Amino acid sequence: MGLGTLLEGFLLLANALAILNEDRFLAPRGWSLSEFSGGRTKSVKGQIIGLIYATQYLRVPLVLLNTVCIVLKLISG
Repeated sequence: MGLGTLLEGFLLLANALAILNEDRFLAPRGWSLSEFSGGRTKSVKGQIIGLIYATQYLRVPLVLLNTVCIVLKLISG
């Protein structure tokens, strides 16, 4: 297990967080950002919600990183 495999795993995790839909998945389970806009963002649940929304905000860089990863896999075999 090399560094490339570890980075690819983190990229897959970021992709998984980026595609979560707030209306269909997060809000019915109590994980919407509007519920944690107060002072409760210091909790673990608030930090995870912040991470989910940060990855959703950075979708364009994720697309670029996915493209680079695919091209590298095609070149290296």
